Amino acid sequence: EVQLVESGGGLVRPGGSLRLSCEISGFSFDDYAIGWFRGKERDGVACIDGRDRSAYYRAFLKGRFTISVDSAKKTVYLQMNNLQPEDTAVYYCAADKPSPSQIAGYYLDGGMDYWGKGTLVTVSS
Repeated sequence: EVQLVESGGGLVRPGGSLRLSCEISGFSFDDYAIGWFRGKERDGVACIDGRDRSAYYRAFLKGRFTISVDSAKKTVYLQMNNLQPEDTAVYYCAADKPSPSQIAGYYLDGGMDYWGKGTLVTVSS
């Protein structure tokens, strides 16, 4: 059974940082794309392709957010720096197995099959 469990959310002041974690189980990361999404619309934030570790970001977030993987811990991270109130949202981790020719970056616009329950990030003074 595919499972994704997010953690690391919380309250942070503007300009602060948080690192979200997504612990995965039930599948091999090397075959999947895993991404972070946020909000009611589950807008794509960042995605990493397990096949080659390529990372993709929503353009306006690149530079503040970094997605990374610890394969040994089966965990995907989202490091968020210089957080602003508009970053406040529930952040979700999601996964899907791309077809051989599929570019994982397109998942930022949708198409993930497996979702975690989310972790709340609140940026406020």
